[in-house]
Amino acid sequence: MLKHLIVIEPLGFLYGSAGRFLSPENLVGRSGTSFPPSAATLSGIFAASLPPEEIRNLQLAGPFWAWNRNPQNFYVPTPFNCLVKDKKIHQQMEWHCSVKDRDVQPTIKNLKWQVKNEKGEWQTPDNDKFEKGTWIAISDWQKLRDRENPPVVREKDEKDETFIWKFVPHLHPRLQEDQRRVVDPEEEQGSLFLENGVQLNPDACLIYLSNTEIKNGWYRFGGEGHLVDLRCEDICPTVTDLLNQDLGRSFALITPAVWGSQRLSYRAPNRDNDDKLSWPDNKCAILTERPTPTRYRLGNSPNAKSGEAKTLSRGRYAIPAGTVYVLEKPLGNWQSWPEEWFPKEGVSFKRWGCGLALPLDPKPKDNEGGKSNGLQ
Repeated sequence: MLKHLIVIEPLGFLYGSAGRFLSPENLVGRSGTSFPPSAATLSGIFAASLPPEEIRNLQLAGPFWAWNRNPQNFYVPTPFNCLVKDKKIHQQMEWHCSVKDRDVQPTIKNLKWQVKNEKGEWQTPDNDKFEKGTWIAISDWQKLRDRENPPVVREKDEKDETFIWKFVPHLHPRLQEDQRRVVDPEEEQGSLFLENGVQLNPDACLIYLSNTEIKNGWYRFGGEGHLVDLRCEDICPTVTDLLNQDLGRSFALITPAVWGSQRLSYRAPNRDNDDKLSWPDNKCAILTERPTPTRYRLGNSPNAKSGEAKTLSRGRYAIPAGTVYVLEKPLGNWQSWPEEWFPKEGVSFKRWGCGLALPLDPKPKDNEGGKSNGLQ
């Protein structure tokens, strides 16, 4: 079970490039940026700090972020069925039954994404430009269904004084020809390459979830080995209860998901006999956006020499966090999903929190005895 909160505060800049490497021949600015770092990046810290027997059952999830004053109330990606405008949820799409005949059983086939207007009538969503890449506090997840007072969302606005993070590109001297290291600055020949550094708001921190504890301290994190201050604390009971709730028939991903086989990437764990996407023995409908390429370092091969570059995994496509699934049959919580549902390359992708999901109809739990839920 995910029971530890990993809080990361950078001691300076973080690394914000991914995929293609920006060289003097390829100074394309922000096209290769990616932030926050994936859970696989944090996995490297665990692998270097813990004995092999503890790494075997490691399970992580993220990335998220929070304000330093309350890391337990971290922010997760807003579900794609929430249409955000002016930092507020303007409308919410639902998988509504379009069948008017009461004798016809609603199924996945006769449903479609619609919203309710002010008169309570179902209609197609407005053809408007809505905000993307927004975040919602985990304490507000149960308020998503409150149409009269929807929760306020956060967006990564670099021009705002309360920005979450912003990219600060800066140039480096020429690299050596045989490795990605800068050349001797005394050499006459000069060249540059661009690094997309990331400045995190001083009042913010990165958040990951883990089932394994790690010592507090300073670690090198992500590309370029930037120093961060890492601390580990227990997840508060309110978040634990939400993670342990059954997902039911409708849920949203809060971390990217990689489904499919070793060579193929799907938008759902299975393909049925009709070559349609589905959950195992469970048809589904999906609301998602364009997948993103992803890969990570597997570590050193058994016969690797000292200083040899670590092996890269196979490149795949990840379904973005915020994707909404509607199933015909209810599902249990993410932590109970069998590892057979996840691709495997060395280890199961469940290790990195692949497809961590929360229910879109969570059951509210009363605060017994008036005790604090740990999120305020």
